[in-house]
Amino acid sequence: MTSRVEHTDVGAYALGLLEEDDKRAFEAHLYVCPPCRAELQDLAGVAVALDGLGPLTDEPPVRPETRGGPRREAGGLAGGGGLGEAGVVDLMRRRRAADRRTRRGTVVIGLAAAVTLVAGGLTVGMQVTGGMAATQVATGKDPHMGPAEQFYADGRPVAGIGVGGVNGGLVVESKAWGTHAALKLAGVKGPLECELVSVSKSGVRRVMTGWSVPPAGYGVPGQPQPLYMHGGSASPLAEIDRFEVVTTTGRKLLTVEV
Repeated sequence: MTSRVEHTDVGAYALGLLEEDDKRAFEAHLYVCPPCRAELQDLAGVAVALDGLGPLTDEPPVRPETRGGPRREAGGLAGGGGLGEAGVVDLMRRRRAADRRTRRGTVVIGLAAAVTLVAGGLTVGMQVTGGMAATQVATGKDPHMGPAEQFYADGRPVAGIGVGGVNGGLVVESKAWGTHAALKLAGVKGPLECELVSVSKSGVRRVMTGWSVPPAGYGVPGQPQPLYMHGGSASPLAEIDRFEVVTTTGRKLLTVEV
């Protein structure tokens, strides 16, 4: 996935199989792709179930000459002679080996199913109210929050100044690659196409993420839930003067000073 983001990579991401660069690229894709977030939510249980499974190996068979006792015929037990201590130990070893093979077969079937999910992807007919990543199950984060909403809730929001009833804010953090931000937006009706833009102190504008506002809008009567979005800018946080939410026609909806 080094050249582009594939929707079917959601399975590889859930199982932790992506390289670091591909993982970051897919996470950026995840912020703007509800179908992939839905698939990731569906795969969360599979990832947790497979987490921690190690290789299973059989113990080497015990040869007759190393069993530490006289060899018994197969009919010894029925004849009343018994297996003896060495024979009982050998029987237990064989039973454990058989159990291991059975368990290993179950694991292989599970892994094969997971690989099928990775290769073919999933078609999930559901409405996403909050994408739940596999890591959320392990960390105990609110499963009803998507990654952007969770980041916003955990941070320190900076309120923005909106126009026409639009309101919202940003949580920002500095990264080695630039600036990461989570946006909360409400009081906006569609249909609109919008972008979150970082504006540097020297005037350089960088689009951090983009989305469509449906006719019902976000954070308005009839659709009270606000919109939460992630975005990233190559500009270092120390060099950014402000963030803007603008429409693709150039209308400014929200300004957040930093």
